[in-house]
Amino acid sequence: MANRSSTSPAIDWSEVATLASAAPRPAMSLFERYLSLWVALCIVIGIALGHALPGAFAAIAAAEVARVNLVVAALIWLMIIPMLLKIDFGALGSVRQHWKGVGVTLFVNWAVKPFSMALLGTVFIGWLFAPLLPEGQASSYIAGLILLAAAPCTAMVFVWSNLCDGEPTYTLSQVALNDLLMIFLFAPLVALLLGVASVTVPWDTLLLSVVLYIVVPVIVAQLVRAAVLASGGQLALDRLLGRLGPASLVALLATLILLFGFQGEQIVRQPLVIALLAVPILIQVYFNAGIAYWLSRRFGVAWCVAAPAALIGASNFFELAVAAAISLFGLHSGAALATVVGVLVEVPVMLSVVAIVKRTRPWCEAA
Repeated sequence: MANRSSTSPAIDWSEVATLASAAPRPAMSLFERYLSLWVALCIVIGIALGHALPGAFAAIAAAEVARVNLVVAALIWLMIIPMLLKIDFGALGSVRQHWKGVGVTLFVNWAVKPFSMALLGTVFIGWLFAPLLPEGQASSYIAGLILLAAAPCTAMVFVWSNLCDGEPTYTLSQVALNDLLMIFLFAPLVALLLGVASVTVPWDTLLLSVVLYIVVPVIVAQLVRAAVLASGGQLALDRLLGRLGPASLVALLATLILLFGFQGEQIVRQPLVIALLAVPILIQVYFNAGIAYWLSRRFGVAWCVAAPAALIGASNFFELAVAAAISLFGLHSGAALATVVGVLVEVPVMLSVVAIVKRTRPWCEAA
């Protein structure tokens, strides 16, 4: 999608939107087509390696500075910086083309999803399921759920949007706007909700996580993007993205294997805990997707925007959530486990949301 994101002040954004909508879409990659399979394999491999090589995973877990695991940090940077290279913050100028869809998604991402997850976590994990969970872990699990919901998805949004034939200009501008807002809103929002959930907020670690996993990658990606465009234009950027794409994919899969390796023992030993943590995550995804989709229909948003709006409104930036949970609470904490369950649940559930919005297109367009 990066070949549609290069902009300059002289470009007519209405023309860009028209051309982007009319342009043929690239075929889904093997990774996109079998996404659930790759995630399932990573889960199995990670858990198996975690049991077979506990010493190696313990050594990786010990490689941390200021509670930031260096291996996880490197993998996450390698995973998200190539994806952030696709983002042109100049695309924010196209927000006016799809302002209703952008407004719906911003409302769900920042005013509904984090608070609904805090409520669902408190009701299910802190109350209904509390007797079935390990003693003293409920607040840590809730903290992980809050971290999962407080950051709207960025990287995987391009995959979800492509799978449902979403409007690329809208997707690009929405992701750019969310990345910008996360720099300023993620830490205060998490601190507020963790405070409500009665979890002590280590502000220094939280702010460090924001700098490491949002600010630094965004700045690095934009500097590299600007330098490549200045020296070789869009073709050079496309070539760079083509070379970095496999590295980003390998980093994603390696991160999943590593995370499930760290948590493999808990997953095998506590299948009931995993199932219970999945309940509020499942409800949250379908609830927020439904709100975004219904509001889009209610305000007359075109289906090519309403469909990705539902997906962006429901999905989470799980890479950031996992990294923040590890930094704040440790690799083997309940918070880290909750975010890993988010990874386990999100991919197949989001694929089901893609199927739902595609099947309900006549209903959406009948408004």
